[in-house]
Amino acid sequence: MLKMKTQCETCQRSLPAQAEAYICSYECTYCVDCCTVHASRCPNCRGELVRRPRRQEASNEGG
Repeated sequence: MLKMKTQCETCQRSLPAQAEAYICSYECTYCVDCCTVHASRCPNCRGELVRRPRRQEASNEGG
């Protein structure tokens, strides 16, 4: 399962689960501004940064 990190790895901005964020295949996580600064490349592995999927909020219905 994808780990939903809660902070940008560059600027430490808070990234709640519903926030727009970008990740590489190693799950390094960046805010929109830092993704732009890094030209959509992870500074750790040089992999492509893609938009992190958003999870649906939990409901009281089973499933």
